[in-house]
Amino acid sequence: MTSCISAIGTANPANRFSQSRIYQFMADASGLDVNNRARLKSIYDHSGIETRYSVIPDFGTDEMDEYEFFSPSATLEPFIDTAGRMAIYQKEAANIAADAVKDCLKNYPEGTLQQITHLVTVSCTGMYAPGLDIDLVEKLGLKTTIERTCINFMGCYGAVNGLKTADYICRADANAKVLVVSVELCTLHFQKENTLDNWVANSLFSDGAAAVLVENTKIAIAPSAPRLALSHFYSEFLPQARSEMGWYVGNTGFEMKLTSKVSKQIKAHIPAITQRLLQSAGIANLSHIQAYAIHPGGRKILEAVEEALELPEESNAFAYGILQRYGNMSSATILFVLKDLLQNTVKNDQQILGFAFGPGLTVEGMILKTQLA
Repeated sequence: MTSCISAIGTANPANRFSQSRIYQFMADASGLDVNNRARLKSIYDHSGIETRYSVIPDFGTDEMDEYEFFSPSATLEPFIDTAGRMAIYQKEAANIAADAVKDCLKNYPEGTLQQITHLVTVSCTGMYAPGLDIDLVEKLGLKTTIERTCINFMGCYGAVNGLKTADYICRADANAKVLVVSVELCTLHFQKENTLDNWVANSLFSDGAAAVLVENTKIAIAPSAPRLALSHFYSEFLPQARSEMGWYVGNTGFEMKLTSKVSKQIKAHIPAITQRLLQSAGIANLSHIQAYAIHPGGRKILEAVEEALELPEESNAFAYGILQRYGNMSSATILFVLKDLLQNTVKNDQQILGFAFGPGLTVEGMILKTQLA
């Protein structure tokens, strides 16, 4: 039996900002001098990002007395603590996630939500209990008997584990209808201490949610719609790169460690990992792969994969497009890429190679196949 992604939906907060607008806020909030402003601007100019989304409206105003999230002072002091940030997460995350589910199922018949048997939620930017899963059950009118699984704090590769979990469920139960929902409010965790890690993280991350319906290919609710069959998964982590990426709970939000060596580690190791993935999937070589879904953790990461695997830049066109329009929404981002890929698929039985990266340094890989009506 094969399981598949039957539909993908996405959603973002109402606040949409240009990258240049966010740069101005960050430079002012960090109190940078002329030389450091130039250094920061170079990071933003070369990020490959044009616009990003946030639940925080403050990034779009120069008037401190209009701040809703940060303290109305030039230094943003007293800086909002972790409890305050989690309060916003609890208020906003489920609403954005529910919007993604509604987008996912917008073309499905009435009553589809009542057919959902399992809910898998994915997030690394907030948690509470009763949590996101129960809030979604109540907001969407899902059955209270639904089976719930929460995948937390795994970083940008979390949604791949969500898909893997859904695949296992569907293979064990042919009648299962699994809703996988990823929501990340990364911008809640803005840190203003002037370190390169913070500068890079603040230039990349954004807020968004994505939802996918995973079910048995043979008894899909909407059998005529294009789908992505979940063919194979592969996971590996690099202990020697453990210190290059981290995600820690601090007193003023979650603190990202993201060194400049991440893309170099990926470039060095992705060829061998790719070969092991292909071998485990029974695929001879990359010539049998027709499309790519690479997590756009940043422009340098996409370039590192291209160079290491000797891929043309256009192979990552969907990933570059998502990075440009949305930035890095952590675990939700790869699902945005898959949505664009699914909507633009024109050939049946194409094999897609996907990768997502996160703390560990972890590489989560997958092979998907297009299925057209």
